[in-house]
Amino acid sequence: MNRKNLKFEIDFDFVLIAVTSSLKDYRICYLINKYLNFNFSRDTDLEVDISNQGRVLHFSLFHHSWESTETDFYFIANKGSEGYLVPEMREADYFFMIKNYIDDDDLEGIISNLNKIPEIVAAVKIDPKKVKSRENLLF
Repeated sequence: MNRKNLKFEIDFDFVLIAVTSSLKDYRICYLINKYLNFNFSRDTDLEVDISNQGRVLHFSLFHHSWESTETDFYFIANKGSEGYLVPEMREADYFFMIKNYIDDDDLEGIISNLNKIPEIVAAVKIDPKKVKSRENLLF
């Protein structure tokens, strides 16, 4: 009997930027709104079952969208109620996620402007495929 194996690979069609800052999430979103002319608003917390024990962790989540290009922006806390969303990147306090299409020039402008905000220590683009716990970022 012939056996066929089906390989399933999740498509990570988003851009991920790691943000390091000591400020609270709402304060960083206020500064991003001010410096980048965004309109981040608080969304319901992201609930992720990280452990196999059925314990759900909560992470703060903010959302903004560009209706003209249907691009969605999410600002997610890496430190949640009882753990990290991406444990191998504990030095990142937040993640700036961009879903759907974004032009390379716009992306470079966003990263550059994020790094110009004095309260942000660093904003660096990360390849989602190289993150071990990348499934936690799918919602």
